[in-house]
Amino acid sequence: MTDLEAVTDWVSGYVRAWNSNDPAEIGGLFAEDAAYYPAPFEEPWRGRATIVKQWLARRDRPGETTFTWHPVTVGSELSVVQGVTVYPKRVFSNLWLIRLDTVGQCREFTEWWMQQPARA
Repeated sequence: MTDLEAVTDWVSGYVRAWNSNDPAEIGGLFAEDAAYYPAPFEEPWRGRATIVKQWLARRDRPGETTFTWHPVTVGSELSVVQGVTVYPKRVFSNLWLIRLDTVGQCREFTEWWMQQPARA
């Protein structure tokens, strides 16, 4: 599997979990000892169980958002994707820093998200 295939599979799994809020799908994305930074300078959620718990505490309703993305850079150690998340009344620009392990689970994830200005 190429690095791009691994990242594409992982992001697709993330979007599925985002829309299902299924704890098994969420947990399957992350290594047991993963770190998830919900914002670049916040303390990370550490460990799969904590990531699932925090994700579900902040979950969106299934189908509430659409997410489009493209790779910025893809490497064996670090991949960066740029995305756009559209909610009914808000739009966010996203940068995701993703570090996958050899089995395709994320060992470190950092979200950078910025709300776009309201459109006239």
